[in-house]
Amino acid sequence: MTQDTTGAQKDAFFAQLGQLSDAMTAAFGKDFAIGALVLAARYLAERTAPDTQETAPAP
Repeated sequence: MTQDTTGAQKDAFFAQLGQLSDAMTAAFGKDFAIGALVLAARYLAERTAPDTQETAPAP
């Protein structure tokens, strides 16, 4: 996979994330959208990484 391909794939995910954020904001407001994204980030930070089987340290 080239860097151009990887960059395009990342851009596509950011576009999807933006669309999801816009939809959450329209449906439930900015505070909900921010809270949901923060919870998602926390989940990703704390879950077991599939390739390393390591967990992030507890805060």
